Amino acid sequence: MNAVDLKSADLLAQMAGAIASGSIEVVDLTHTLDQDFPVIILPPEFGQCARFRMEEISAYDHRGPAWKWHNISLCEHTGTHFDAPSHWISGRDIPNGNVDEIPVNRFVGPVCVIDCSAGARENEDFELTPEIILDWEKSHGPIPADSWVLMRTDWSKRRGADYLNMRDDGPHSPGPTPDAIRLLVDERGIRGFGTETVGTDAGQGMHYTPPYPAHFILHGAGRYGLQCLNNLDRLPPTGAVIVATPLKIKKGTGSPLRVIALVPGKDA
Repeated sequence: MNAVDLKSADLLAQMAGAIASGSIEVVDLTHTLDQDFPVIILPPEFGQCARFRMEEISAYDHRGPAWKWHNISLCEHTGTHFDAPSHWISGRDIPNGNVDEIPVNRFVGPVCVIDCSAGARENEDFELTPEIILDWEKSHGPIPADSWVLMRTDWSKRRGADYLNMRDDGPHSPGPTPDAIRLLVDERGIRGFGTETVGTDAGQGMHYTPPYPAHFILHGAGRYGLQCLNNLDRLPPTGAVIVATPLKIKKGTGSPLRVIALVPGKDA
């Protein structure tokens, strides 16, 4: 190995030791995937996202005496999941826009967490605005280019019908305004945007211009989305790294995944 290789190997060894000792904490940002986990509901004239289903094949019995396994079925966008650019019409022609084509180094990166939980408690349609982002930067510094930005709302603590929060006019949940997403994408150059809700957009995001601005602007710029995240209250505003690796589905527009965060531990 040359000097650069040895330095990199030493950094990796230090990181592995820090994880083992707890000075770097590994936080699971993923919901457990089961048949009761809610999925987005579209107007009935559109196709619908399938819930997770699991069917037993054998369980150490006459169907297979030494093993247990299951067949599973689900939509690409069920549970805690990743959105690739090809998921949205604005990103359909983006090079390397499917999950199997994205360079793997894009799945590991620094993260900024903007805490909107107080506002979301008071208003189910709470909006992340440019003013909130700029106020956050006054305390924590500019959002670095090529970082993930996660909108913490504590929505992940909701269960069942309260999670989708459907009304006669559709779902109600917090999300970003078009100007907020434009700021993050065009001026900060973020890698992707993540939420604790069922989508990266507000529940009433169809009423913005453009409709569903997080999807339209993010994916049109070749950026990524994370939805149905969990435990964002365990992350600091800055200083964490997330690992979000979707399944390598050929021509996949998204994928369920296990998202983890590497966070400075209490002893760091």
